[in-house]
Amino acid sequence: MCNMTFEETSGENSIERMDSVSKALEEVITSALPQGCVTVGVYEAAKSLNVDPDNVVLCLLATDEEQVVDVALQIHFTLIQAFCCENDINILRVSNMRRLAEILGGVKPGEEPMDLHCVLVTKSSTCKDPALSKVNRFCRDSRILDQWVPIINLPDR
Repeated sequence: MCNMTFEETSGENSIERMDSVSKALEEVITSALPQGCVTVGVYEAAKSLNVDPDNVVLCLLATDEEQVVDVALQIHFTLIQAFCCENDINILRVSNMRRLAEILGGVKPGEEPMDLHCVLVTKSSTCKDPALSKVNRFCRDSRILDQWVPIINLPDR
């Protein structure tokens, strides 16, 4: 059942809701990180999805504007999206990879940059987290509105 009114799907309420969901997403990631419940990288995510898809509660597909035209990346995204839809895993497209990197702990000097194009959150104590419930509700409500992979912008802080 959709709890969104028409006013919530457009206009100022929509912007407020996006900010609220963005903050909830940050909470989900920061609480899952210390528990070891975050998988980062397309290859690592594919391995995790292959081994135990029932353990994954959220899939984030991240790009910046210049990467939207990367055909290979879009093929990876299409395959991951199809797998997640088949296994009832909520998916979000995330813009602002720099902010995502900050939330995930940033790049340490001398280390290679992380592949942030795919981030999985797996089951942990965050499963009962109100922030995860808010993100999942947003994904569910977006599907009802035929937006199967909603886009969230992580605002700079």
